[in-house]
Amino acid sequence: MNARVRPVEAAGAVAVVIGFVIAWGLVVHLEWVSPVFLPTPRATLQALREGLLQGELARLLVMTVERMAYGWALASLGGILIGALIGTSPLLRSWLQPTLEFIRPLPASAVMPLAIAFMGLSPAMVLLVIAFGAVWPVLLATVHGFASIEPRLIEVGKVLRMSRVTFIWKVGLPNALPDVIGGLRLSLTVSLILAIVGEMLASQDGLGTAVMQAARSFRSAELFAGVVLLAFVGLVSNALLSLAERHLLRWQQP
Repeated sequence: MNARVRPVEAAGAVAVVIGFVIAWGLVVHLEWVSPVFLPTPRATLQALREGLLQGELARLLVMTVERMAYGWALASLGGILIGALIGTSPLLRSWLQPTLEFIRPLPASAVMPLAIAFMGLSPAMVLLVIAFGAVWPVLLATVHGFASIEPRLIEVGKVLRMSRVTFIWKVGLPNALPDVIGGLRLSLTVSLILAIVGEMLASQDGLGTAVMQAARSFRSAELFAGVVLLAFVGLVSNALLSLAERHLLRWQQP
């Protein structure tokens, strides 16, 4: 049944994209929005091709993706390790949960001025802000996943005299993996957003700075080319993580 549905879903998704592009071109053709602010799809595609082949878009793309990936990796590693420790300890959860809930709502962009004051306008500052903002989805999802382990499995671990590390690795992590991967997916999106915001505010080389400079200079085609490229980065990164999720959770599939 799923094999029959997937081609229909793919065709529907392609049709929506084509319809969006047609509507975009129609809005520009009818001059509902000035071309100064909204370029044609063809002009955007041409700016994207020239930027990748002849300009600096390829180099800026690599820098943004690297910044996003490093920040996401730090957030993922720290969130899983700390979340596993907190999730397997009711005492730690009771002590730390109020503090975590107090810090979690803080927007990472609001913390950025504080990070700039301590670290200056440096790549390390942007990386730290990305890691800070992206760690919370992983951390809270990991805590929830480990805290939801079946109590009988905990009793089995005690009977077998498993160490805490052994229990986390062999029993806790497989059971918490669906929650952890869900947190990783949210964290990846946050990492991309913060990488762009960090580049804009800290004037670091990357797609964020390129998009901001294009907007200030009213180069709408280059602006939209950068936005399309960022959307492609988000699409590809999410697709890769979805493939990893299907591989890691294949034991859940019927």
